[in-house]
This record gives sequence, structure tokens and C-alpha cells, in this order.
Amino acid sequence: MGSTQGQDITERKQVPDALRESEERYRKLVEGMLEGVAYCRMLYDDRGHPVDWIYLNVNSSFGKLTGLHDIIGKRVTEAIPGIEKLDPELFEIYGRVVSSGKPELFESEIKSLRQWLKISVFCPEKDHFVAVFEDISVRKQSEERLRSLISKLSAANRDLSQFAYVASHDLQEPLRMISSYLQLLSSRYSGHLDKDADEFIGYAVDGANRLQRMINDLLAFSRVGTRGKPFAKTDVGVVLNLALTNLEVAIEESDAKITYGNLPTVDADEGQLLQLFQNLIENAIKFRSDKPPAIHVSAERGEGEWVFSVKDNGIGIDPKYRDRLFVIFQRLHSAAKYPGTGIGLALCKRIVERHSGRIWVESELGKGSTFRFTIPDKMEGPIAGDLETEIISPDQEKKVS
Repeated sequence: MGSTQGQDITERKQVPDALRESEERYRKLVEGMLEGVAYCRMLYDDRGHPVDWIYLNVNSSFGKLTGLHDIIGKRVTEAIPGIEKLDPELFEIYGRVVSSGKPELFESEIKSLRQWLKISVFCPEKDHFVAVFEDISVRKQSEERLRSLISKLSAANRDLSQFAYVASHDLQEPLRMISSYLQLLSSRYSGHLDKDADEFIGYAVDGANRLQRMINDLLAFSRVGTRGKPFAKTDVGVVLNLALTNLEVAIEESDAKITYGNLPTVDADEGQLLQLFQNLIENAIKFRSDKPPAIHVSAERGEGEWVFSVKDNGIGIDPKYRDRLFVIFQRLHSAAKYPGTGIGLALCKRIVERHSGRIWVESELGKGSTFRFTIPDKMEGPIAGDLETEIISPDQEKKVS
């Protein structure tokens, strides 16, 4: 009998000891949190609307994050004067959680504290709630700076595209007139003037033609972002074959040999991908060595992306000029030796960047070049370049208005 009583007493003593240990464990757990924690009781008006709450307990991080100290037993309207007018959404959300019993997670600019907080709130018992929060002011300031930067960048892109459009589109008509009169001059007076005059007319006609090509290329460059089509599943093998068909004459004349391996299907603008491959292969044919061009196109699986390569056996590129390659109108060779406007690789770069990829070259003089570019598996978020708006000329604007 005595033994049974002793066992009952021991068990009764163990229960409060276990409770104290549990409470101490959870107290240390809450105190050790970097997030602020507040345990509160909601107060209501006569109509049952939440109008205030009392702080029953807070952890040490609460004071560090908010600057509020010695507030246990105080009402929030006493601890933070004016909070009911500055931050009415807190009363609404906390009241809703207490009423429904469903937890909520939200971010809010707490004007009364001049802070952005991420708050998780739940109801542990009737008319009570626990709010766990962290200060996200620094993150929000960074996001605001990023939004401002994107806005400025978008405006700069629009200005650049407007300039490119005006410089290319609105120059077309006067250039056509100059070119027409030069050709008329050449046809009527060629052989009737001295040799120097014929030569000068030829230079003028050639210059007008080159300027026309530059303007057309500049217009194409400015339209990468504004005239691009939505991305769709695109078979790269089909696109490459279209590019080779378009380059059939150049391939035959140069006796080029084009090979390629298995190519994937990617999310892309088919028209721009065609232009990309066509420019890179055309470049490989143009900058060939004494040997017939041998060009190989391949694709390798990367981490979350495909890495495409266009490898040739051409004249190669001095590594010191790599930074100039993708700059608009930058040329490494004379136009007399290698015709072109110097915009092809800049256009390739713009297309790749619109597809959220990267482009670079690996090359040495006399050892050929390998141009590589990446395309992600899946496009997520806004597409680079599509922040721009469609550009119209001043004359078109007048017609619209």
C-alpha cells in the first residue's frame, strides 16, 4: 500500500516538472528566434469590431526589430500612437485571423513604424493571436531601386529604338532620291566625262548603296525587341535547314561543307533563331581561309540550358579583339576585303539576349573560330528586349493623332 502511494506521488511530481521543462524549452526556442514574436489578446468595440490589442508577451527580437520596449500589458494604441489610422490593415487582418482561426502570411509597409514587415499570424486560442515577423525594409528598398533602374533602362531602350528607327526609317526616302540621281548620272554621263569623273560617280553610287545596307541593318537591329514574335516550341534542326536553304548560293560558290549533330527543340522566336544561325554560318563562310569552309553545328546539354556551337576552320580572330566583335558597326577587316556593315554579330547578340542567353567566341588567328550561345530550357518572366514598346515614326504619329 505504501509503495503504491509513493509511486502516485512520484508521478504527480513528474508531471509539473515535465511541464516546466517543456515551457522552458519553448521559451528558449522563442527567445532564440531572430524573428520578432508577439503574443496578444484582441479587444473589440460594442459591435464586435477589433479596435485594439494587448501585448501579453514578446521575445527579445521584437524590441530589436521594432524599437518598442516595456510594452507587455500595454495596448498597441498606447505603445504606437496613431497606428489605427496609419495601419488599419493590421486590425483588419489580425481580426480576420482571430475570427476565422485561419493563419495568414503577408507583407506590409507599417507606416507607424516606418518599416516593411513580413508577418505570419495565427490564432492559438479564442480572442488571441501570435504574430511572427521579420524586417524586410532593406529588401524592399532594393526592389524599389531595381524597379527604378528597370524603368530607366526601359525608357533608355525606347529612346534608343526611337533614334534607331528615325535614323533608319526616315533616312530611307532622301537616300533613295540620292541613289536614284546618282544612278541616273552614271547611266547618262558615264563615258562622256573624263576618267576621274566616272570614277568619282562610281564611288558615290557605291557609297550610297553601302549606306542603304547599313540603314536596313540598323532598322533590323532596332526591331529585335519591338517586332519579335512570342516564343514557341521550335525544332532547331528545322530552323538550321531553312538557314542552309537561304545560304545555298553562298555554300555552293565557296564549296562549303556544313555538318550538324542532333539538335533539340527549344522555346524560341523561330524567325530570330533562323536569323541567328544564318548570320553565324554566313560569317563562317565569309571569313574562310584558303581551304574550303568546313562548318559544324552542335548542341550540348548544360545546366538548365542548351549550349549551341558553330565551329569553322576559317581565318580565326585575334583574342585581343573579342570585346569588339559584338559591338554594332565594329569591323576588324576592311569593307573592300570582306563586304558587310559590321552589324551581323551585334544583331546575333541582341537576339540571344532577347532569349535570355549568352553568346561568346573561342578563337585564335589561323585556327578557326567557335561561336557559342545558350538558350534556357524554359523562358520565365519578362523577355529581355520586350520591355520596349513599338516605335513609330513622327509622320506616323501625326496620322494616328
